[in-house]
Amino acid sequence: MSYDFDLFVIGGGSGGVRCARIAAGHGARVAIAEERHWGGTCVNIGCVPKKLMVMASEYGAALHDSHGFGWDTQPGRHDWKKLVAAKDREISRLNGIYKQLMSGCTVFDARATLVDAHTIDVAGQHVTADKIVIATGGRPVRPAFAGEELCIVSDDAFFLESLPDHITILGGGYIAVEFACIFAGLGVLVDMVIRQQLPLRGFDEDIRAALADALEADGITVHRGTTVASVEADGPARRVHLVNGTMIETGLVFSALGRQAYTQGLGLDRAGVDTDGFGAVEVDGENRTSQGNIYAIGDVTDRLNLTPVAIAEGHSLADRLFGPGPRRWDLDRVASAVFSTPPIGTVGLTEADAAKNGPVDIYISRFTPMRHVLSGRARKTLMKLVVDQASQRVVGAHMLGEDAAEIMQGLSIAINAGATKADFDRTVGIHPTAAEEFVTMRTRTRVAGVPAVKAAE
Repeated sequence: MSYDFDLFVIGGGSGGVRCARIAAGHGARVAIAEERHWGGTCVNIGCVPKKLMVMASEYGAALHDSHGFGWDTQPGRHDWKKLVAAKDREISRLNGIYKQLMSGCTVFDARATLVDAHTIDVAGQHVTADKIVIATGGRPVRPAFAGEELCIVSDDAFFLESLPDHITILGGGYIAVEFACIFAGLGVLVDMVIRQQLPLRGFDEDIRAALADALEADGITVHRGTTVASVEADGPARRVHLVNGTMIETGLVFSALGRQAYTQGLGLDRAGVDTDGFGAVEVDGENRTSQGNIYAIGDVTDRLNLTPVAIAEGHSLADRLFGPGPRRWDLDRVASAVFSTPPIGTVGLTEADAAKNGPVDIYISRFTPMRHVLSGRARKTLMKLVVDQASQRVVGAHMLGEDAAEIMQGLSIAINAGATKADFDRTVGIHPTAAEEFVTMRTRTRVAGVPAVKAAE
């Protein structure tokens, strides 16, 4: 059967663009459709603008910290509108770059939906394709309580006309944590409401505890073990009622209760594509859906929701379908970061997960960073190695502290290469740096995964 295209990609985010571009480079006839933002969430309303705002939020603290080094700096007034305008210029530039990358493809600036397994409706026009890739990403979860319409979500936060004096953030995941730190750094009074006792469910417990301390040290009030019952308006202000009886009077309510796959109205049922109970597209190890010619990559599969993973999946899929064979990517131990203040970097297994496989040796270092010995800021760095006791391989590394993400990128190479604790120990550190702590931790903190009495012996 003859089709209009060899490949049609629905979604112009990082993964979709990479898949389309590589497939076109292999000679395939490729079309791609994007209904909103070229570059997707990461470039437009996610990683990139958020990181720029993180950087902006750090300058106020840096001015204060400089006094300990002899500088007579005085805090100024932050201009939120100027920051947003500068951010928008950069995002517009990146949008143009992403569009240029599609020069070898047929590009549709429109919403695309599935009519059947080989037919796509693009703004009322029907086209056909031999193979289809779903790369529509995710969207913020909207809250479900009385007054939810009074809340903003992360998509809205990048376009606020002005900063409130006080903001209440609902949620304890990475989006909630990052924006709490951004707003606090810009001088906003911040409350956080988290369901659990510690933020960042799924991260290593020592990192979670250290982050909770860091948030409160920076003046963020964390309401633990509770949720929101309702939100009501009081003129321009908001009243947040918690299930534990607490009431917070605030200027803005920011709901950061997670994200879900963006598959609503996509026509997956018409094409025979199965989803899970939360709307995420189900795929096998080669990103193939229940319909053999349709694939899905990135956050729409809700597996490992990281931009570099979506890019790797898109590249590998294009090589497998149209090239000499898939490029190999190791997605078992992917490093990630949370751009909190201070940031978090992590790769490999947490202590709890590693201990399920047998005894593990735990090495931990806590210290005041050199910068804050003079600045006087109450800030600690925590570094942790998780070592499989039998093989002595380092199976996890976790850090909360300045430059954590930059440091963790290098450690992820070592851990993916199978480095042992002995490999770390015989590596000469760079002095004076925080990173050298990872190769100078000699004393085991504890043993996990075995009974306490055996660990003591």
